[in-house]
Amino acid sequence: MLLRRSINLKGIAIAVLAAVVVAGCGASNKPKASKAETTEIGPDGQPVVAREVPPEVQTLYEQAVSVMASGDYLEAQLRFQEFLLQYPEFPGAHVNLAIIYANGGDEESAENALTDALIIDPENAVALNQLGMLLRRQGKFPEAENAYLKAVEVDPDYELAHYNLGVLNELYMQDLVVALQHYERYLELHGEDKQVQKWIKDLKRRIEIAQRTANVTE
Repeated sequence: MLLRRSINLKGIAIAVLAAVVVAGCGASNKPKASKAETTEIGPDGQPVVAREVPPEVQTLYEQAVSVMASGDYLEAQLRFQEFLLQYPEFPGAHVNLAIIYANGGDEESAENALTDALIIDPENAVALNQLGMLLRRQGKFPEAENAYLKAVEVDPDYELAHYNLGVLNELYMQDLVVALQHYERYLELHGEDKQVQKWIKDLKRRIEIAQRTANVTE
């Protein structure tokens, strides 16, 4: 049952910007309270594509990111496309383009951009997380789960992939036990998150009711 909680799937999952991670910069991953899958959030509140860019191309990349952060997606798209003409080997630029395409509703182009990123780096956890969200929006829930699972296989401490696995399993695959496991792992990695703590409490209650009902039936 999809639910008692309102879900803003578009607001968190695809209406996002991307920022570059330079050497020495970390990311604080803080998903919004709405129970929808989310992307990484950096210290400035913007999503993060975790890919270091060499100094010789960093300026061009940061200019594209700055334009994207301003909300000018068309100009950002053109800048990333120009960047990739010169430096096609950086998966982060492909992922940023995928985010832009998805934000505009062009899921085919988004999928192509993610495919390009994963051809370059098959173990790019950020691209895998984005692919999982794309597949979930297409109703391909097992495929989405596989993408998220690959992301946490590549990076077991990838908290947002665990978060997204929790959402996917609770709301779409109806596997409350697995959802609980991923929410709890997310909290271990993330620290306090009152909204997710409420979801965990509710899940435990629902699992307990289901188990009692199953025991009575037997």
